[in-house]
Amino acid sequence: MADVNRGNRPLSPFMLGPYYRPQMTSMSSIMVRITGIASFGVVFLIVCWLLAAASSEAAFTWVNWLLTSWIGDLLMLLASWAIWYHVLGRLRHVIWDFGYCLDVETSETLGKGMFIGATVLMLITAIVV
Repeated sequence: MADVNRGNRPLSPFMLGPYYRPQMTSMSSIMVRITGIASFGVVFLIVCWLLAAASSEAAFTWVNWLLTSWIGDLLMLLASWAIWYHVLGRLRHVIWDFGYCLDVETSETLGKGMFIGATVLMLITAIVV
């Protein structure tokens, strides 16, 4: 059996610091997962709003105040960024699945483009809506 010298190797590539340098592709992939989970939170708030509208006027007044206050506006603005980022991340993976843009430079450019694109699309959404 080959001597793999397991004692001197890092246990995981996710150990930040001297063993692993975060890359744009890995960070953008992690952000796609985070924005997907955050989108569920926003959907939960919208479902709460609909349930409150169906249940009582007092419940609807409270939830409606929350979603139409500056806090709700900020949450919806951040939610639109998260949704656009997640959409662009899925689009990037479809492009990769077809075998395009797999080299490191193009992949990093796509990762940067996702952050910029999501911000621009969020601003367009905020202006239009």
